Amino acid sequence: MSRFLMQRSKLAHLIQKKGFRLFSSSLTGPFLRIGQRMKDDGSIGEDVFLNAAKEELFYLPKKPLPQKLANSRIIGASKGWGFYSDLCDGSLCLSDFLNPLASKVIPLPPLDDMNTCQTEAFYNVAVSSSSACDHDEDLVVAVKFLGRQKLSLCRPNCDMSWTSIVPPFTFMENSNLMYSKRDQRFYLPVPRSNHLCSWDLQGQSFKDHKLLYQNRTKLSQSKHKLFDSCSKAEHWVESPSGERFLVKCYSYVSTSQNREPIFVVYREEETTKRGTIICQTEDIGDLCIFISGTDPFCVEASLCPGLVPNSIYLMESIYGVYDIATRSIRHFGNQVEKPEDYEFDSLPLWLPPTSI
Repeated sequence: MSRFLMQRSKLAHLIQKKGFRLFSSSLTGPFLRIGQRMKDDGSIGEDVFLNAAKEELFYLPKKPLPQKLANSRIIGASKGWGFYSDLCDGSLCLSDFLNPLASKVIPLPPLDDMNTCQTEAFYNVAVSSSSACDHDEDLVVAVKFLGRQKLSLCRPNCDMSWTSIVPPFTFMENSNLMYSKRDQRFYLPVPRSNHLCSWDLQGQSFKDHKLLYQNRTKLSQSKHKLFDSCSKAEHWVESPSGERFLVKCYSYVSTSQNREPIFVVYREEETTKRGTIICQTEDIGDLCIFISGTDPFCVEASLCPGLVPNSIYLMESIYGVYDIATRSIRHFGNQVEKPEDYEFDSLPLWLPPTSI
């Protein structure tokens, strides 16, 4: 965490030194790059960042694009890393270029064993490190595709090849692959099921974790029917101290139902011979859970003054804060409105304090 505080100080100093416009007098983080601001001639002028604690935008000038990324587009992100695909030859690379204080580009092997449209079927990426150096042999990149396609893992600084894995379950579209620092494994929840899948960093050791639910809120028949009509997504999240949570998101599909999504949070309690016990909770303490189009992460609110504890920060179709105890959403105010001269990315890139 001390590294994050130093990084945060550098970012604040950079903004003050360059005289960039801020809506706030201080930075607390974590930060999210959400798009770019366009000039009158249509060219890109500034990158647009969100200070999550202040719920305000700030801007940094566009960095020169590395030659290795000249023809690439970003299709995924994890822990501040962007996952890029070259539009010409389909080659892949990992880069922290969108971080204003970094600019590494790490080439990745081609996914030759996948279909030619593998990037179109791409769902999400998870990496094992946020600050890997060019010779870090422990850096592992894991990619998940839509449907029951293969997961692919590789160590770009060690072995330029992918290890392909076929998950044992057939309905895993709406679950995000994530990396657990606590036990150095990649996890994937199985939606509408009582299981977690996990793999070691080599992709060799597979575990099926049966989830045993306790302390569940009893739902009425009408509530069950309403939840069954929702689109569901599940996220396995790990806190800086190693606590883990299963977050279930229920979004209403019908446009006639003008309803906000509902989140149900379960805390991992203990692992027994029968399986992993998880209990429904409305109190995660001083923690905040962040969910966007990338892998979810968790932050201690007290270390980032301004963050709301016991809450979920949303950065997808909704920009706001979900109160776990009251099950209500407070949308961000006008500070995070989307002016006409902004081009917002469909894939926000978090710069989380737990990974800097």
